[in-house]
Order: sequence, then C-alpha cells, then structure tokens
Amino acid sequence: MKDITKAQIGVGLLAFFATIWRVALNQDYSDIFNSLLIIVIQFVAIMVLSYVLIAILEWVDIFDLQTNSILTLVVDVTILAALPLI
Repeated sequence: MKDITKAQIGVGLLAFFATIWRVALNQDYSDIFNSLLIIVIQFVAIMVLSYVLIAILEWVDIFDLQTNSILTLVVDVTILAALPLI
C-alpha cells in the first residue's frame, strides 16, 4: 500500500473517532436505525474529506506527507466540530 493511501485512511479513522463521541453522546437512541445511519454517513463523509484534502495537499506539494496529514486531521476535526448535529 502506498504511503499516501495509509495516511488518508489513518487520518480519516483518527478524525472519525475524534468526532464520533459528539454524535454518539447527543443522540436519542429511541430510533437506533437513525442513529446508526448518522454515524455511517459521518464516517463516509470524513473518509471522503480526508482523501480529497490529502490528495490536494500532495498535488500542491508544499509540505511533506506528515505535515499534510496533520493539517488534514486538524481541518477534518474542526469542520465536523463546527457542524450542527443532525
């Protein structure tokens, strides 16, 4: 597996686990299907966002892969923390 792919998956999973607690703790679990659907949608959104951001930062080629990964993680967590809960 290429290093960029490892970074994209790793950053996506780190951002997911960093932000999932906000969603999981504030859900009403009377409708478990709705809660699981929100968690799955958030997982997909974070993985796509981390993939795109790291790809763009690698394409621009200003920083190395480690710096790009840290920047992407900060942006992912900040964006998802700023969004209102569904």
